[in-house]
Amino acid sequence: MSGLDARDIGHRVVVRHRIPGGLTDLIGVLQSGDPQVLTVRHADSMVHQIATADVTAAKTIPELPLRPVDVDQLFLTTALGRPAVETSYVGHWLLRASSGWTGRGNSLLPAGDPGMPVQDALEQAQAFYDERSLPAQALVRLGSPEDQEIRACGWVDARPGQSDVLVMHTTLDHVNAIPQYDVQLTDHPSGTWYAAAFEGPAPVVAPQVLEGAPKAAFASITLDGEVVAVGRGAMTGHWLGVDAIRVCSGYRRRGLGTAIVQGLARWAGPHGGRRTYLEVLLENAAAVTTYTRLGYREAYRYRYLTSR
Repeated sequence: MSGLDARDIGHRVVVRHRIPGGLTDLIGVLQSGDPQVLTVRHADSMVHQIATADVTAAKTIPELPLRPVDVDQLFLTTALGRPAVETSYVGHWLLRASSGWTGRGNSLLPAGDPGMPVQDALEQAQAFYDERSLPAQALVRLGSPEDQEIRACGWVDARPGQSDVLVMHTTLDHVNAIPQYDVQLTDHPSGTWYAAAFEGPAPVVAPQVLEGAPKAAFASITLDGEVVAVGRGAMTGHWLGVDAIRVCSGYRRRGLGTAIVQGLARWAGPHGGRRTYLEVLLENAAAVTTYTRLGYREAYRYRYLTSR
């Protein structure tokens, strides 16, 4: 593969190759390769196929340094990666409802201009959730103006006994190494995937939420004849969102969660992925340590506020 092999798929490479009139260098992400052709995706998303017979040199290049993230953009991206069953708007503020399953799927996302005084927007949100017999909650980025404004209207911490949620990010270059285990990827989850993802029966709305993204992949690892680890990835622009990671009891602390993240990262690269995010409770020290070792860093923290 002209100096490159399967371990380099998903990583940035430079390929020097012949073109009419001379030589040129192409820098991009290696999507695939065989003895005849290298497929490289340039940063402008154009995919180039280069005959290996024309390649004079090819090698991987260092990972890009982790640039500061646009937290306002990422705040919205996380909502698009896992859409709720039902949505509505108050100005730019997003109201989400999913029959009560998960905080993200049943909370106000205050991003942008609500188009009216904050108190009036919150009253509309209260009415939206009252109609659905759900508690009115808002997912607020800690330290943001919206956090301060909503608290000033009397909303309080909905989960005082729970730690902050960290939203962590990194580039795919940091996490797309070849997994230690064989990670199977499908467009739609099977019954065995759901059985591994939940301790008991899956909530009725779970398929609508988990399978609702336009472009998603469902990862699993099978050991001893059973699916013992699962995870989900969803593409929003160049962002890969990773969630629903669960490793069955008895198989933990063996690197299965890491392998799931790596498998999803390698899936995302050929789909235009460049960066990735995930969410984890700050109190989950083991998971935070694992993700930090993979190269993830904190982008922001959030909590849920409630009107009651």
